[in-house]
Amino acid sequence: MIAPSRDTLMAFADGQLDAATRAQVAAYLVATPEIAAEVAHWTRQNDAIRTLFEPAGAEPVPTRLRAHRIATALSNRRQRHWRQAFAGLLLLGLGLGAGWFARAWIPAPSPSTVLIADAVRAHDVFVAENRHAVEVPASEEDHLTSWLSNRLDTPLAAPDLASEGFTLVGGRLLPGLADAGGRAAQLMYENEARERVTIYVTSALPDREHAYQFATLDGAEAFYWANARITCTVVGTLPGPEMQTVSQAVYRQLTDADEPYEHYRS
Repeated sequence: MIAPSRDTLMAFADGQLDAATRAQVAAYLVATPEIAAEVAHWTRQNDAIRTLFEPAGAEPVPTRLRAHRIATALSNRRQRHWRQAFAGLLLLGLGLGAGWFARAWIPAPSPSTVLIADAVRAHDVFVAENRHAVEVPASEEDHLTSWLSNRLDTPLAAPDLASEGFTLVGGRLLPGLADAGGRAAQLMYENEARERVTIYVTSALPDREHAYQFATLDGAEAFYWANARITCTVVGTLPGPEMQTVSQAVYRQLTDADEPYEHYRS
């Protein structure tokens, strides 16, 4: 059996092959479990990306961007006097130029702000799920932590939050900030009241500086820190003292208590 190319395997995972080719690839995967596992991972990752970003794609097209409206506007512009068109273009050029120079005074969001927003967005999406809340369940914890450690290129253990009343549900791999390696790990925990908290971890940012930050975003509390090895954001909707207790336990275990938690207080 001839091995399909990597492009063909990726097209299989994306559901883009015709029926005959798909059947051939499926037969090949049955005979090669190692390759089949990798293709299955691509499929799960595609599902995660769609779950995160399809809501934005489903939003209605704004009125100003509808094709008929754009075509009408272009037609009207062509009918205007060329002097008016020239004046409009001149004003537009001046506006764009001013905007270009103004960029230097408009700060871009910091990496920590982006990471916190990504962590809260992922938390909101997956804590609402039942059957698909995680990609790898807690029953496969050793596989989960080994897999995520390899993908983040840094050791990652699942914190033990039993003393705080939470047990591990499982975890998943997510797309992440490019500056932090392009991948992120999410670990999910749940207590007896079915309240959930998530831990969003990436590899270290390029500056590798220690940082600590608290934020409230979309009704969730986020506790963020970064050190020379990882960035971590604990997200939940528990009351403030409970969130701080959980985040302190996570912090203590993921840093091996090599940094004083006193720096990480509101």
